[in-house]
Amino acid sequence: MQLHKIISQYLKQKECISFCFFLLFILNIKGQENTSDSIPSNFELSFGQTTLFISHDYATKLKKDLNLIVPTNSMLFFAEFRPFKKIKIPVFFNLPTESKQFIENGILVSQRASSTLGSGLEYKLVDFKIPYNSKIELDFATLGSVLFRENKELVFAPLLTSRVKIIKDQDFIMYIGSSYSIGVDTWGLFYGTGYIF
Repeated sequence: MQLHKIISQYLKQKECISFCFFLLFILNIKGQENTSDSIPSNFELSFGQTTLFISHDYATKLKKDLNLIVPTNSMLFFAEFRPFKKIKIPVFFNLPTESKQFIENGILVSQRASSTLGSGLEYKLVDFKIPYNSKIELDFATLGSVLFRENKELVFAPLLTSRVKIIKDQDFIMYIGSSYSIGVDTWGLFYGTGYIF
């Protein structure tokens, strides 16, 4: 039954997902035209923080009921393989550091927050140099994520992300970004630091 729900949820969102992968494919063709002489063999490893906010449907319900929600924080473990100059393969794991908390009619209600594992394709849209041997990059990614919910229930959720990175001395990274989960209608803010090896 759960597999049926996951498949139907995926099929409802397939137009958006197909468009995102088509866009990445076109950008890849354009971005790889003059990059045959520079194929890096390195990867990025970083640690950060993620803050997830509620879905629009539940926000509407809370507004009607005059309830509040506390955003959920989690640790972000992030690795990114870089087989090409423009295309990257990120792998991430979100580990909640607290439960989901709601304030309903003056009472604090807690629910278990789900950990998330995901991967996909990331495309470097633009980069430019700044002073002090640094540069700024803007990336966009379409990812697939799996949420580990209670009772060993797995939920598949497509994810769109974008992040801005400052790279110092070609190895130290600081970044901030945002994500939107199409499947569970949740917006997130993430940031962290890492190294390129």
